[in-house]
Amino acid sequence: MRSNALAAVGLALCSALFFTLTYVLNRSFVAGGGHWAWAGILRYLITLPLLALVLPWQGGLGELPQELRRHPRTWLTWSSVGFVLFGVPLTWAASSGPSWLIAGSFQTTVLAGPLMAPLIYRDARGRLAWRTLALGALIVAGVFALQWGHAQGRLGAGDWLAIGAVVVSAFAYPLGNRMLLLHLEHGHARLGAVQRVFGMTLCSWPLWLLFAAIAWATIGPPSWRDVLLAGGVALSSGVIATVLFFRATDMVRSEPTALAAVEAMQAAELLFATLLGGLLLGEAWPHGYAALGAVLIVAGIALFGWISGRGAAGHDEELRTLRTDRGA
Repeated sequence: MRSNALAAVGLALCSALFFTLTYVLNRSFVAGGGHWAWAGILRYLITLPLLALVLPWQGGLGELPQELRRHPRTWLTWSSVGFVLFGVPLTWAASSGPSWLIAGSFQTTVLAGPLMAPLIYRDARGRLAWRTLALGALIVAGVFALQWGHAQGRLGAGDWLAIGAVVVSAFAYPLGNRMLLLHLEHGHARLGAVQRVFGMTLCSWPLWLLFAAIAWATIGPPSWRDVLLAGGVALSSGVIATVLFFRATDMVRSEPTALAAVEAMQAAELLFATLLGGLLLGEAWPHGYAALGAVLIVAGIALFGWISGRGAAGHDEELRTLRTDRGA
């Protein structure tokens, strides 16, 4: 169990690297004159055909069509929460603050999963994990120290609005993901990570198509540059990063500490964003409070990984009890 948990954490860390490109490309999208609305719309419209190309090598659609016919409302609801309610505020925020601010604000997702667990689960996973929350608070403290150092203590009203928007995204993403995982545990369909991401993307399309029609009528069509940048986000974040992250959560879905650790690995996005910003955009390297924040984040990530391995290794009997044939 320990190796399984550590492997899941490793996959989540890799997904964080690809997720980081979202902030960089979205910022480039709006800085180059593109409208923030098209950044989110095009990302998910392009993601679906990209996933369709991957499906044949991942078992095809499998039981997904039957599952969608049996439970359309569940899929439409939680796909809209996990992808639309996640994507719209995040891309809006790209026009309101620098990439490091957006990446940093999204790390409140570290606490989102543990805080929502008592409201989601009705088994042992519903316990409020105080140890997990304590480590999550350490990472969030590092996030805000890094933000404060970057901004030199001067966060404006627009920055705080962007932070608020990203916090909504930070809670929507794990909520949609966890609720669909829980639904599948109690159902009969066996779906892999790619099939689940494809299903969620497909079920979010009705809203994205509606938003596309509104955007076309009000702000005009996107440029080819917009399509190219959105395609980069779709490939790196919508396909590679999302599949890696969902695969990681699948691996530890019945172990609350390990699942929280997987979600916590997204905190590395802030470090990756800082590195890419310094190398590609010429942004200043962290110093002072920002450097302290980076150290706290790294420490929190290391502790989450360590606790993940220990927690999974020490609860084999509990895992066998909690897991159904859906969670094995």
